[in-house]
Amino acid sequence: MVIADQFETFLFDLDGVIYSGNDALPEAVTTVNRLFERDKRIRFLTNDPRPTREAVVADLRELGIEADENEIITAASATATYLRREGISTAAVVGSEGLRTELRQQGITVTDDSPDAIVVGADEQTAYSDIRRAARHIERGALFVGTNPDGSFPTPDGPAPGAGAIVRAVETAAGTSPVVVGKPEPLLFEMALQGIPTEREAVVIGDTPTTDVLGAHRAGLTGILVTDADPVPTSVRDFSDPDATITTLADLFSTPVTPWETPQYSWPDTIRPGVGAVVLNSTNEVLLLKRADRQQWALPTGAVERGEAVDEAIIREVREETGLQVAVDHLTGVYSHPKQQVFSYPDGETVHFVTTCFQCTIEAGTLEADRDEALEVEFFDTDELPDGMLSMHPQWIADAVRQNGVSVR
Repeated sequence: MVIADQFETFLFDLDGVIYSGNDALPEAVTTVNRLFERDKRIRFLTNDPRPTREAVVADLRELGIEADENEIITAASATATYLRREGISTAAVVGSEGLRTELRQQGITVTDDSPDAIVVGADEQTAYSDIRRAARHIERGALFVGTNPDGSFPTPDGPAPGAGAIVRAVETAAGTSPVVVGKPEPLLFEMALQGIPTEREAVVIGDTPTTDVLGAHRAGLTGILVTDADPVPTSVRDFSDPDATITTLADLFSTPVTPWETPQYSWPDTIRPGVGAVVLNSTNEVLLLKRADRQQWALPTGAVERGEAVDEAIIREVREETGLQVAVDHLTGVYSHPKQQVFSYPDGETVHFVTTCFQCTIEAGTLEADRDEALEVEFFDTDELPDGMLSMHPQWIADAVRQNGVSVR
């Protein structure tokens, strides 16, 4: 079965998929209209925050695609919807008149007088003074919202600076990270699917792996890449690796795809070195702490700080969390599989840890829980571990107790 028959809902990127500049790309108009004739649900998505949806509809109709405004989701319209959902009624804007229009249509007052939020997009008139203005609003407490992270976008004359370049300039000036609405964040895809029955399985077609395909996969959707050359994934589990590639949209009627299966972990924002300690006392009981953030028993663990060796890191973490001074004996395991080592935190950050685990012995100190990170600390028989432990830690303990060399998992 080919892609056109496998899915009922099609989410198309615009720049680089439907058109480039003012010109339709080969087979794009014909293919989209064939899908309309088959009663497929179609949505057009763009990270370009400059135009209104009305302007996008006019451009598509001029090309020969009879789109409606409710089939268009732009970074600007999605940002406006996000602000309304969050109860924000006033916003300052760095960006186009189209962005301002989309905000006003959602009932948001555009003002620089003590705004609830500062929305950063871009247009050709964005200046240094706009960046300074945005940074000062953030300093005064305004929520920092970026329409999209794209550093550039394609044009017939080559790449042009995108809103992401301005967003990052403001981020650097303000020292604050924004809430980002556009691709590859899942929010824009979720908005595109509003009102479409869940049984109408959806597919995303785009031309950029790191926004269109990554965003599709983060939203749990199949991602198709329009390209002349197959991309090289950075890893076997790279979320930006497309499920299929096509050279023109006409290939949707001749190419099959294996739908994306969402793994058990989220795509990480960053990767960090971590450390873990299997601390044994004189009777070979293992030290565990009940983590304040997860309410689960776990080994002492933590991240390696800049300029810190791994043995120094684990000594510090054990001392901070339990009050004990330990000596590092030997390495027992290196753990990095994303099923166990990707963690999402309340602030929205998702981290992939590569953790080196050491067996340690106690040198000094008094056992005492650090109430910020550990509710309780206690020694347990390695054969009678408590219920509700972090799922991977019993294996780490077993690897250390068996002493069969260094485990790599």
